[in-house]
Amino acid sequence: MTKPDELYMHMALDQAHNAAVIGEVPVGAVLVKDGQVIAHGFNQVITQSDPTAHAEIMALRLAAEKLGNYRLPGCELFVTLEPCAMCVGAMLHARLGRVVFGAFDPKTGACGSVLDVGAVAQINHQTTFHGGVMAEACGQVLKDFFAARRSTTN
Repeated sequence: MTKPDELYMHMALDQAHNAAVIGEVPVGAVLVKDGQVIAHGFNQVITQSDPTAHAEIMALRLAAEKLGNYRLPGCELFVTLEPCAMCVGAMLHARLGRVVFGAFDPKTGACGSVLDVGAVAQINHQTTFHGGVMAEACGQVLKDFFAARRSTTN
């Protein structure tokens, strides 16, 4: 883990907290190009009634709009939770150079936990995926969120 990776993951954690505040599963993402944050996002599937409004997709949409291109070569995405298959597919289509994630997701993770979509050699674009950066802190945000939800439903 490099210092910049840690810095950007802290920013992604801030985005995850934004999601928690509005009752969404606390996942956050930050998209960086040439050392500059150009987009960010957090889960909004409930508030937007949109099953695709994952943190990663929100950041990708904003970055594409800002850069005026659906392809985002040379960009790096930092996300607090291992991306699902939908998000990995979007990242590959966007031509991201690198994806860094925090906590592994043993239920829907598509970067090695359940599937390894990025490792499929037949896909015409390859993106580097690196997991486990600040995994404990990223996982704790999720644990705290779900513990609080369980305590209010009992």
